[in-house]
Amino acid sequence: MNIKPLTDRVLIKLEKAEDATKSGILLASSAKEKPQIASVLAVGPGGKVDGKDVDMYVKPGDKVIASRYSGTDVKLEGDEYTIVRQSDILALVE
Repeated sequence: MNIKPLTDRVLIKLEKAEDATKSGILLASSAKEKPQIASVLAVGPGGKVDGKDVDMYVKPGDKVIASRYSGTDVKLEGDEYTIVRQSDILALVE
């Protein structure tokens, strides 16, 4: 089964949260912060959104920084993904 984003939506997979601090202290799952860096897996076609033309600037394979609490979390076949609007992507990571 595949997920294909519509309009200005982007399918991303967040990187794993750190299991320990830099000093080696192990973190409980409740203490881990949601990661912000993600890989782009699929991109919608853009088009008209709220009466405005939207061009898509990200592409599959890009690494991006997304807003921490944006998007919709989706679990499919044991994997977790997030669907965000392109406007919720803050930067490309190079």
